[in-house]
Amino acid sequence: MKIPQAVLLIGVALTATTCGAQPDYLRLGTPVALPPADPSIARALKTIQPAHIEQTIQTLVGFGTRSTLSSMETSLPPGQGINAAADWIAGQFNEISRQCGGCLEVRRDVFIADPASGGRWAGRIPRPTQITNVYAILRGTDPAQTKRMVLVTGHYDSRDTNILDSRGAAPGANDDASGVAVSLECARALSKQHFPATIVFAAVAGEEQGLLGSAHLARLAHDEGWELEAVLNNDIVGGNTTPGEMLQLKDRVRVFSEGVPETATPQQLRRILSVGGENDSPSRELARSIAETARVYFPSTGAAAFRAALISRPDRYMRGGDHSSFNREGFAAVRFTEWREDFDHQHQNVVRPLAGSTDPVKGDLPEFVDFNYVAQVARLNAATLATLASAPGEPVNLQMPLLVAGGSHESLKTNTKDLGNGTTLTWQPPSGDAVAHYEVLWRQTTAPEWQYEKSVEPADGGAPVTVTLPISKDNVVFGVCAVDAKGHRSLVVVPK
Repeated sequence: MKIPQAVLLIGVALTATTCGAQPDYLRLGTPVALPPADPSIARALKTIQPAHIEQTIQTLVGFGTRSTLSSMETSLPPGQGINAAADWIAGQFNEISRQCGGCLEVRRDVFIADPASGGRWAGRIPRPTQITNVYAILRGTDPAQTKRMVLVTGHYDSRDTNILDSRGAAPGANDDASGVAVSLECARALSKQHFPATIVFAAVAGEEQGLLGSAHLARLAHDEGWELEAVLNNDIVGGNTTPGEMLQLKDRVRVFSEGVPETATPQQLRRILSVGGENDSPSRELARSIAETARVYFPSTGAAAFRAALISRPDRYMRGGDHSSFNREGFAAVRFTEWREDFDHQHQNVVRPLAGSTDPVKGDLPEFVDFNYVAQVARLNAATLATLASAPGEPVNLQMPLLVAGGSHESLKTNTKDLGNGTTLTWQPPSGDAVAHYEVLWRQTTAPEWQYEKSVEPADGGAPVTVTLPISKDNVVFGVCAVDAKGHRSLVVVPK
């Protein structure tokens, strides 16, 4: 293997005398510190108000039904149905763009879902049906980074008890007008700022019919070569307010992320399992970044406290969401969802019991949405989008070379004596010149988040960087992120 130009050797002369009984991974780094809050991001978060959230949700509920199937109905009252909702969302993006001097590119991704093509969703669409995704692009200002993209989405379609009912009332306040409100609020809050990388704000349809809209948009992103680093899917983020609910937690939002990537090939899967990498997928690193962002921009105690509760599962049991569509195209994607769901207020016909009855009200109605909670979720999404769009790109081609002779399985077996206890990491810089320094991170294999860090300067002239640490690669997990002069951290990447 050719040794890169820039080589940094850290602490290789340590001996048993100097180390004593303290583990190497404790002695050679410092505990991971939170990056500083960016004042411009903090100001943007203050513009996200519950009143805006409420207005969006009430307006979407006012379309009567947003069933995806209603796109083909010709006898709905004027201003009703999913097509009217799509027009209104596009109008909101256009108005936001007008207020920022035309900063957004507002687009529609329109296609026909035909049940004749088969697929697991075919039973949910009785005839060819038009589906429309609406999205707005805030282009990055750095020519070297504008191709990098981060995306936030929610689904604007709704349903009642009968998935094939294209006309019945389906308010969909929590599922998922709340997620659309998050996407729109992120656009309002961030559109007047400038970021090196590109941010996409989306609202997709066809989720209830089998993730159809997100699958089409994710495929479009793949086919058009979007350099999509992160997808934030918000679905059921209303902070259910059912009377008598005592177990709902309003100081946190669940963030679901896949462990082993769904797109992993058999060879990649064997490698992931052989090194214990099941907890270090790109989506899992995105979730960790969200948790860190929450600690930066929200207090840990008091009425404004808020955090990301990381759930190491792709989604809830037996259920799915639009982030999975992006996972299937190879993108890092996670799902935000309230702490506890109320199934009387999801996928139910609206039923109000007679006076004096103790039966619960059913239906996904605005009265069961906590607009303050949705605003908190929107602030966390906006802070994450802004941080990642401000940060340098990820370190490229991070590897942990074994530095042994030969490359065959037999050569590796016969030369294991050359492996040693130390760890060598090598990577190339991302595009552009925004990197102020890198952080080599590590954690014990049982730790959920990064524990220790070591700052490493970039190499002169954009050369590759190599670092050698006398820390056993067997005992910890390593990662590297890039950091700019203001402390914005890229997503962490782990060695291949």
